[in-house]
Amino acid sequence: MPIKLGTNAYGKNAVNLSRIIRHADHHEFRQVSVSVQLTGDFEAAHTLGDNSLILPTDTQKNTVYALAKEHFTSTIEAFGLVLARHFISRNPQVSKARIELVEHLWQRMAFEGETHPHAFTGGNSEKRRAVVELPAAGPATVWAGIKGLMLLKTTDSAFVGYPKDEYTVLPETTDRILATECEAEWEYSGADLDFEALYQQARHSLLRTFAAHKSLSVQHTLYAIGENILEELPEVKEISLIMPNKHHIPFNLEPFGQANTNEIFVATDAPFGYITGTVVRG
Repeated sequence: MPIKLGTNAYGKNAVNLSRIIRHADHHEFRQVSVSVQLTGDFEAAHTLGDNSLILPTDTQKNTVYALAKEHFTSTIEAFGLVLARHFISRNPQVSKARIELVEHLWQRMAFEGETHPHAFTGGNSEKRRAVVELPAAGPATVWAGIKGLMLLKTTDSAFVGYPKDEYTVLPETTDRILATECEAEWEYSGADLDFEALYQQARHSLLRTFAAHKSLSVQHTLYAIGENILEELPEVKEISLIMPNKHHIPFNLEPFGQANTNEIFVATDAPFGYITGTVVRG
């Protein structure tokens, strides 16, 4: 039976880029991690050790920094499109470029109602994400999303009516903490869109739905979030969500002569429920 090379790709991961955008009266600080993945005619490199079609990953890294000065001035989606088009246009051996970007969010400090021109706070878990895929023959596909978004509400969450067997000890509850570290990714219908406005609208819809939804399970809320985003944003084709259940277990105060009226909890890191789902248009 003959042996041959299957699916393969290569690129440069975790190109960490920080960018100051200098305006007349204030600065913007942007911090992003960029990963490049190229698919194409690379069989000779694998089977013969012929590197004549292998664009060095160090060159890919340098390209990210070099293009950032002129082109990383708005959204990460727009910058991803610039990078993908660069690699496709310069390298005929590349059949597809995939650019992944994760942005660490920084905000300008504010004092007495005035934002500071060049001092920032950041370092929280929430990150903005974008993915651009551009084939050599065909249009680009753009995804956007959120990682590490910590969400919690102290009521309007229940979990009842589930199957029970000899190993079930979990009590039903109609009032519990719902907490998650949400990850969401949605696909856009095109590449010529107002990515900033759409991102902010999607994030706002996600937060508003989580807060207002009368949740009967994490799955119930996950679907409601996806459904609302698709209804409100026709530019979004589908959305996938990951919503691990960050458990808060009521602590037993009875040994101390106290009743726990859903006020004292133990936050647990592991194990945890892991809920995923994709909501699509019919």
